[in-house]
Amino acid sequence: MYSLPEKLNNAQSAFLQTGGIHGSALFNLHGDLIALREDVGRHNALDKLIGSMLMENKIPLTENILLLSGRASFELIQKSVMAGINLVVAIGAPSSLAVELAKEFNVTLVGFLKHERFNIYSHEERVEL
Repeated sequence: MYSLPEKLNNAQSAFLQTGGIHGSALFNLHGDLIALREDVGRHNALDKLIGSMLMENKIPLTENILLLSGRASFELIQKSVMAGINLVVAIGAPSSLAVELAKEFNVTLVGFLKHERFNIYSHEERVEL
């Protein structure tokens, strides 16, 4: 999991040019980048990512890790649940409502992913330390 932010940064061409673009990325369970979408808005980046997977008939995304470049809000967890994603990792903080929703819908929610540390907010049994 520690390698995911660097992989996201290396793949975010628009962020490298502007420094102001959010990214949503899907990784397989081995940490390989599957897909990435960027947008000025966090929600739009995730909509683009899930939409691209829907167009490729790859939903549900139960065997993937979603990495969010910023905070994890209730709405982002809600969209993840609808796409079948059960492991969401955010570089930023989750909201309290996001944590509640993740617990209710069996989503493992990780936040504050930084150099060699992170917090697990729900369903920690999916994360091997």
